[in-house]
Amino acid sequence: MNIQIFGSKKSFDTQKTERYFKERKIKYQYIDILKYGLSKGEFESVRTAVGLGELINSKAKQYTTLNMHMLGTGSAAQEVLFNNPALYNTPIVRNGRKATVGYKPEVWKEWE
Repeated sequence: MNIQIFGSKKSFDTQKTERYFKERKIKYQYIDILKYGLSKGEFESVRTAVGLGELINSKAKQYTTLNMHMLGTGSAAQEVLFNNPALYNTPIVRNGRKATVGYKPEVWKEWE
């Protein structure tokens, strides 16, 4: 298992996710999404696994200032999301080609 957790240290769900993997002694790599974002390949892999709508945090401050509600889920929305990591729902947990968004222990249990 090659777990990557993309999140923010201020996010309660990210903290719970890290605790979930620590308690089970599963090694993971934590990436600060606000500092590093996702690479193009990571973004495509996660988008394919969960869908673009699942990735977008409609409660983020930038959601309205960047007019995400007007863009829908087309290529323009993908470009805006890719370039603005604060718009991601967190945590994003990757295991190879599999991915989840949010706190999903029921899915991670299947990965073990």
